[in-house]
Amino acid sequence: MTLTDTSPVITTDSATTTAPAEQRWTPRLWGVLAVLCAVLFLDGLDVSMVGVALPSIGTELGLSTTSLQWIVNGYVLGYGGLLLLGGRTADLLGRRRVFLIALGVFALASLVGGLVDDGTTLIVTRFVKGLAAAFTAPTALSILTTSFHEGPARNRALSVFSVFGASGYSSGLILGGLLTSVGWRWTFLIPVPIAIAALIAGIALIPKDKPAEEGGHDLVGAVTLTAGMLLAVYTVVSAPAWGWLAPKTLGAFAAAAVLLAAFVYTEKKVAHPLVRLGILKVPSIIRANLSVMALMGSYLSFQFMMTLYLQDVLHWSPLKMAMALLPAGLLVAFGSPFMGKLIDRFGTAPLILTAMSSLTIGYVWFLATAGNTPHYAVTIFPTMLFLGGGFAFGFSSIMAQATEGIEDHEQGLASGLVQTAMQVGAALVLAVVTALVAGDGGSGGKADFGQFHPGVNLVTGVAIAGLLFNLIPLFNRYKAKHVTA
Repeated sequence: MTLTDTSPVITTDSATTTAPAEQRWTPRLWGVLAVLCAVLFLDGLDVSMVGVALPSIGTELGLSTTSLQWIVNGYVLGYGGLLLLGGRTADLLGRRRVFLIALGVFALASLVGGLVDDGTTLIVTRFVKGLAAAFTAPTALSILTTSFHEGPARNRALSVFSVFGASGYSSGLILGGLLTSVGWRWTFLIPVPIAIAALIAGIALIPKDKPAEEGGHDLVGAVTLTAGMLLAVYTVVSAPAWGWLAPKTLGAFAAAAVLLAAFVYTEKKVAHPLVRLGILKVPSIIRANLSVMALMGSYLSFQFMMTLYLQDVLHWSPLKMAMALLPAGLLVAFGSPFMGKLIDRFGTAPLILTAMSSLTIGYVWFLATAGNTPHYAVTIFPTMLFLGGGFAFGFSSIMAQATEGIEDHEQGLASGLVQTAMQVGAALVLAVVTALVAGDGGSGGKADFGQFHPGVNLVTGVAIAGLLFNLIPLFNRYKAKHVTA
């Protein structure tokens, strides 16, 4: 792939426009992209390594299935809860400054997480690490989208960016399997030197940028959004023990709804909102955010269930389990480099529709063939290929669609919005899946997959919903065409 190739026409989700002038990729621009890719690599590495290590962590620290999911969701909620504030802070204080400070905190939290001996403290360090990622992730994406011109240059940069995310995920599966065999703590410590190296390179390569001349922080919006999401997910996870119709459960859901309603009210009234609600009136941005919720929500939950099933029920080694899930990551890693040219040629909408279709087929195939003892060759392997195809077509396309047509001063907001949707979708679906599968003891008891079927039914429904979101424009165009005729 030649990164300086140009196309005469760019087809986006909404319109066809003339291609911009070719952008020259200097060595420093390559270096900036490398630093940003390293951060996304770390994110993928962390998610997959910790996922592989969960059963070992639970055994050593005596954590239940419900507690184990908080090791994942602690990170995801810290990440998703402050992503919008992270993106807005980058716009206001300067992307370089926010990026480097947050990356330093990420490295420190990784180090502490590898040294603790208490489950609660481990979850707290994961939450802090997620908070740091809430500032590095949207800042990295906004640095990328403001450094590369919209069109072929940005699409190709996003495709390279996606390769490193997939490579981090794939590497994390293998490293997680190897390191967990030695000791799960190494899965927390390995990211430390990578983060430090990226920090040093970032100081040297990322150019200084000017903060916004005006604006402010919406602290009330940040607090109400984060508190509302945390309370909603905590209630979903705790509801099976409390009782779904228990006063405590209903009261907690009501409080979460009040907090989220207060967030929306605040955004309408505050001078400098965390989210300019007008951005949510753009149909393509809405679809991008709903699509990424379906993509991440379904897959992260499916991986959680497969990790518990293969290690705790079938007693596979961490490495064997990692190799079983690896085909999806490899397909993303090898497919993502071609996404930039595909986006240039076909636009984002057809590729996202293809991604949602692939995801849905994968889960439906699993349900149709798994029974109570899914065989690897017949069920798991084909499913991972379909899921990998979904990610390969979906991730770059969704990120491109979510930032198309956005002014530079709101790139942090757009980047934070789509990544918030990604993390919140993952957290909420995982919370419900955990509640469904933990009812039978989660990882213990029966030596079959039966206890996980309700969870797979749910993720299949989420994927189908994502597919339907992206079919709506086709239905609207078909209806408009025939009404006109």
